[in-house]
Amino acid sequence: MASLHSSLLLPPNLLSLTSPSSSPTHILLNMRPSTTHLRPLFTTRRRFGRPFAVAEQATVTEAARRLYVGNIPRTVNNDELAKIVQEHGGVEKAEVMYDKYSGRSRRFAFVTMKTVEDANAVIEKLNGTEIGGREIKVNVTEKPLSASDLPLSQAEESQFIDSPHKVYVGNLAKTVTTDTLKKFFSEKGKVLSAKVSRVPGTSKSSGYGFVTFSSEEDVEAAISSFNNSSLEGQKIRVNKA
Repeated sequence: MASLHSSLLLPPNLLSLTSPSSSPTHILLNMRPSTTHLRPLFTTRRRFGRPFAVAEQATVTEAARRLYVGNIPRTVNNDELAKIVQEHGGVEKAEVMYDKYSGRSRRFAFVTMKTVEDANAVIEKLNGTEIGGREIKVNVTEKPLSASDLPLSQAEESQFIDSPHKVYVGNLAKTVTTDTLKKFFSEKGKVLSAKVSRVPGTSKSSGYGFVTFSSEEDVEAAISSFNNSSLEGQKIRVNKA
């Protein structure tokens, strides 16, 4: 029978097994407490890198199939938009964005196509065309935010205080920030919060924003005072959100 003994040259969790034959053979065994049986210490483990690459590729492909459709009429709903788009390719999902307080359409939507080819066909056929008298914009959603942009956008979104007393501010200059917007409207009323909307998935301004107030009177005052006024060189539109 082979003799089992501790080796002074081995770590405490290893044992050396010696055979009594004329040519002793030493086998290293792993005696870690988590194992339930003896097993060779040195084993080959495969690094599973490919699933992550596949997941990343799938994300990129999905982004290339997801379209932004802007400036649509408020009356267009998910089903109507899907019918319009599917004339040019297979639609997986169409989602019009709505304001959570007023329930009104925010006049833009996202449409996920079944293939990248379908998405490209829709852009070619529908971008710049009219729906209900409005010229729509269709393009692939922007590249994701870089790591340096994420803290800013997340902070702005988390700090925004929503309210049923809210105005929509359109035609904003690209240089207008959330702080600029809040200070501008604070001149005529008590502003709860403000935010500049960003192109989904990026840090770029969408050219519009929202300002919330504590009362309906402040909303009316803001509209009468600031609609068609100039902010950083551009005439802005202000109405109830």
